[in-house]
Amino acid sequence: MIRAISILLAFIVLTLMLLPFQLASIVLGLRLQRTLPHWYHRMLCALIGVRIREIGARSADSPALILSNHVSWLDICVISALSPVVFVAKSEVAGWPVFGWLARLQRTIFINRQARHQTGAASREIAGRLLGGDAVVLFAEGTSGDGIRVLPFRSSLVGAVHHALGNSQHRHVTVQPMSLAYRSLGGVPMGRGLRQRVAWYGDAELIPHLLAVLASGAVDVTVSWGQAVACDVSADRKAITRDAEQSVRRMTAAALRGAASAHLAGPVPAGHNAIPPRALHRIDPCSFAISAAPACVSPPSALAATISASAPISKPRAR
Repeated sequence: MIRAISILLAFIVLTLMLLPFQLASIVLGLRLQRTLPHWYHRMLCALIGVRIREIGARSADSPALILSNHVSWLDICVISALSPVVFVAKSEVAGWPVFGWLARLQRTIFINRQARHQTGAASREIAGRLLGGDAVVLFAEGTSGDGIRVLPFRSSLVGAVHHALGNSQHRHVTVQPMSLAYRSLGGVPMGRGLRQRVAWYGDAELIPHLLAVLASGAVDVTVSWGQAVACDVSADRKAITRDAEQSVRRMTAAALRGAASAHLAGPVPAGHNAIPPRALHRIDPCSFAISAAPACVSPPSALAATISASAPISKPRAR
């Protein structure tokens, strides 16, 4: 519990330090509003002890819609630590104490999944963010799961692709599947028992779950990027969703088996153009460096060592 309290105190200090800069950047419309949450979550991952192994890479093409499975509240930190993104979340999150406020600061798109008549409006808002240059992450299952099974993906909000293309000069929107697979906790491989310590789903209460994760030690997660596909106006949103779901299922199963050389590419239906994936690399939370490597990094020591590390960020090198 001492570890959890120490992390919470460091989180409060870090948040209060960066808060004025994020608020100012949002009000003034500065690019910093996109990049600051990225660095904030990198530091949070270092604090918590999240060790990220990345297979493949996010496509650099824009507009970009990322379709992912959803396991835990940690997903937000992990994905944001890899790249500047915005998330789509259920409207209830906006009212959560502290967390709803943080989600607003990251410019999260809130939608009411229960009101089907508002799907069109939600898709248009997502399309607006895509056209504005944001990479949008959609947890396509619509809820969180146990981290082993991937639930069926919902296609309704993938219609944002057509809204984006119908209101711009862009000819394609890049859609890329992404898998999150939590593999060990405190250095111990996750079986079904330990997995519940990280996976936040069902009726689990947020605060007790959060404290348990913070007190448990290092968390190892594999993030796998699937085949990026350039979708035009002829692309079928149900086909896009189905192919992304199949890709995420394959990548998640491969990551849980420890198969780093998993076959990431899936079928490319009509109206799509395949974009090849790039390098295999990892994020080192101790130095904030990105490097080509086949193994996870060692756990971070302390926040001071993390922030003061001088190693630069380097581009992943293709093998």
